Amino acid sequence: VQLQASGGGLVQTGGSLRLSCVVSGSIFADSGMAWYRQAPGKERSLVADITRDGRTNYVDPVKGRFTISRDNARNTVYLQMNSLKPEDTAVYYCNLRFYLAIKEYNYWGQGTQVTVSS
Repeated sequence: VQLQASGGGLVQTGGSLRLSCVVSGSIFADSGMAWYRQAPGKERSLVADITRDGRTNYVDPVKGRFTISRDNARNTVYLQMNSLKPEDTAVYYCNLRFYLAIKEYNYWGQGTQVTVSS
């Protein structure tokens, strides 16, 4: 399983970006997907996740601004980020979580840099 994230870049405060993460392999539709981010000097933390049946969850700082979605036909998860703030600056990672029996498997993309200028 490989995850390829893209879509990051430099944007001004208030701007928008859409991140994409394409997953190789056949387990995408059966997997939960998530976006995490890691700012300089901080630990990686959850931004949003989406279950295999489309239920979503967001951390408070991004609620109302970010939208996670998935396209199972394209093996792709998206993160639409609107009203960006400087504190959203981080490397964003996509994550795939898959369960086989009772064992959990986690796979990560390579990260894409998002920089929001003030």
